[in-house]
Amino acid sequence: MSESAPQDEWALYRLANLYAQAVDRRNAEALASLFTENGVIDRSGNAWRGRTQILGIPSRLDGLYASTLHTVRNQTVTITGDTAEGETYAVAYHLKRPEGGKQVRIDWGIRYQDRFMRQDGAWLFAKRELIVDWVETTELPVAP
Repeated sequence: MSESAPQDEWALYRLANLYAQAVDRRNAEALASLFTENGVIDRSGNAWRGRTQILGIPSRLDGLYASTLHTVRNQTVTITGDTAEGETYAVAYHLKRPEGGKQVRIDWGIRYQDRFMRQDGAWLFAKRELIVDWVETTELPVAP
């Protein structure tokens, strides 16, 4: 590793946190800006390719959930010049809209298989593959 590796590792971890924030705030532009022009988000064969398709993800989530909360846990990366590969662990909490006096929260244990590229000095996602390792569903009381 080069002397800049700790700074690069921090930048890649920050990128994962910015992703979580953009998704949870439904900020389409912020989310798309974290990817290369041809970046990909892939979940079980459903892929969003390029910034234009990625821009549509927050509104899709908004249609499915009242809110989400993505927590970034640990990340391991291997940096080779201006590219990197890594694995990022996360837990994502998905709160459904109340229905019939009930509310459901769906939690996912996630491993992201990440590929990164440094462009103009900034790290971006080139590909983010989302692997769901476990799911837990909890019924919650509806807040008054």
